[in-house]
Amino acid sequence: MKKYGLTLLATIFLLSSCANEDPQKEETAEEVSNENPSSFKEIGSLTIGGEGAAEISAYDEVSKKLFTVNNSDNNKIDVIDLSDPSNPKLIASIDLTPFNGASNSVATYNGKLAVALEATPNKQGLGKVVIFDTATYTVIKEISVGSLPDMVTFSPDGKYIMTANEGEPNSDYTVDPNGSISIIDVANNYSVTTLDFTSFSSQLSALTTAGFRIGKVGASFAADIEPEYVTISADSKTAWVTLQENNAVAKVDLVSKTISKIFPLGFKDYSKAENAIDVSDKDAIVTFSPWKVKGLFMPDAIANYSVNGVNYFITANEGDAREYGDYADVKRLSKLTLDPLAFPDATTLQAEAKMGRLNIITTMGDANNDGKYEELFAFGGRSFTIWNGDSGSLVFDSKNDLDKRSNDFGTYDDGRSDDKGSEPESVVVAKMGNKNILFVGLERADTVMIYDITNPAAPQYLQSIKTADAPEGLLFIPASKSPTKRSLVIVSSEGDGTIKIYQPELN
Repeated sequence: MKKYGLTLLATIFLLSSCANEDPQKEETAEEVSNENPSSFKEIGSLTIGGEGAAEISAYDEVSKKLFTVNNSDNNKIDVIDLSDPSNPKLIASIDLTPFNGASNSVATYNGKLAVALEATPNKQGLGKVVIFDTATYTVIKEISVGSLPDMVTFSPDGKYIMTANEGEPNSDYTVDPNGSISIIDVANNYSVTTLDFTSFSSQLSALTTAGFRIGKVGASFAADIEPEYVTISADSKTAWVTLQENNAVAKVDLVSKTISKIFPLGFKDYSKAENAIDVSDKDAIVTFSPWKVKGLFMPDAIANYSVNGVNYFITANEGDAREYGDYADVKRLSKLTLDPLAFPDATTLQAEAKMGRLNIITTMGDANNDGKYEELFAFGGRSFTIWNGDSGSLVFDSKNDLDKRSNDFGTYDDGRSDDKGSEPESVVVAKMGNKNILFVGLERADTVMIYDITNPAAPQYLQSIKTADAPEGLLFIPASKSPTKRSLVIVSSEGDGTIKIYQPELN
């Protein structure tokens, strides 16, 4: 994981898929039908550490406990009594040092806690998932998975545990393990199937044309793939996995345990007025303007839901550079040489108050390799996007709504305008009454925004919530699972190690 830009948001199986629950769970909608999804207010808070604490949280309905990754001091999982959400209490910690790994993510299901750990001191080694009993904290099983498991989740039916194994290289790129996905079959004594992307290497040309991104120094196609986050459909048959640095999403068939497709996500045109962004942190003002640059969506977190039998996945388009040791694929626009035919106004554009401060992807845009850039590509989409789950086609993009609304809300950080703006990090979909509700965590704006996405093609903004510093984990607990029988939103912020709990008002 990379501080403030990691995966994020390992949630319990239900959190990213509760919007498309099966018919047997329709009582949930009835229980929350009188809650107002645009009226969330803070009801509780707890600080468990400093920077690096409160990264990701998962809630166990059986024990009414919250389990939170805490890497601020010791390598541990903090256990919080959530039986009274207005007064959360730290009651225990699970020491992870005996497992020789650093925790990245947690998930729960029916009294089981799954913890994803990357190998230490060399994270290029095989990672592991350790299963604990949520009541006694005793170990149920220890399972080897791929390199650097960055996110872990249970399938809605509890039959599978999945990890996104990022497989990052070491500092000098001499060791670059394959990025992979591990599928753990719980009923079959936690047997593991780990899948990599070797079989897709022959499709590189077509994928690249459609907006897929491959690095120039990776050991191989499969090694360059970096899975980040997983969401699993309500019927536990399909998963979608973000490949953040590759600007793509992979579709996984859980029945056959195969990767069925890679969806390249293409580019976002910031020269269009509807996508206007602020690109300078040195102009002393927040101004959203069109610029001659394209953004790669490069999503971190992902969620899914279905409407009228159609599957959709939703991405938080954070963006992420590759920076390992002396290698970096990012540079200020002012430091690049622009092609004079493509950019006759280069001198003006490269001023600090214009585009000069904008971070640009250095491995794209110089098609003829003459050292002069004919096109400019930036990190992230500064948005959330709804995609068709079967075709990968774009259904809706929030354009510049997140940045503009956070600016209006008073939380936009102009110091991040040159990088990724408000930096959408996490997304969670929930069913409240007869509505599908989306929660979007903005890491650099310290805000969660709420939208009604019942109509995937026309989401409606509902509310903004102020969070603690650098929200990383975002968790929705439906009323049927909540200790108070009221829906809850829990935000874990790694900047100051604070967990905040929000509850909606009744209509």
